[in-house]
Amino acid sequence: MAMNVGQGGGENEVMVEMNTTPLIDVMLVLLVMLIITIPIQTHAVKLNMPNPNAKPPTTQPVVHTLSIDFDGTISWDGKTVPNIDALVPYFRGIAEEPLEAQDEVHVNPNRLAKYDTVAKVLAEASRDGVTKIGFVGEEQYMQ
Repeated sequence: MAMNVGQGGGENEVMVEMNTTPLIDVMLVLLVMLIITIPIQTHAVKLNMPNPNAKPPTTQPVVHTLSIDFDGTISWDGKTVPNIDALVPYFRGIAEEPLEAQDEVHVNPNRLAKYDTVAKVLAEASRDGVTKIGFVGEEQYMQ
């Protein structure tokens, strides 16, 4: 900001400027203080990991294959299922079993399947009480 004081030109002209360096220094200090005091937000995914000293099961669990094709077609053990709601009886049947004897669900999504469809199927399985869910077919993503 410049300001002329007095009349005429020459050496009698006074130039008044505001020094912004201290203002910038104070703003930077306040910014650093704000960054330091903001709590760090952590996003954690809770996983139920098996006990490292657990004994192997005496009987092998029944494995159900749940395939999701690129066009959204869902198959349960090779049979086409019309929609996600038709999976509810399958999931609830598995969830009614005791946890130790619960069947496993192996999800095999096609590499071109929409994430939305896979997420909805997993959400429905979790909502219905299925706890033993795994992904298979990772080799198709290694290409």
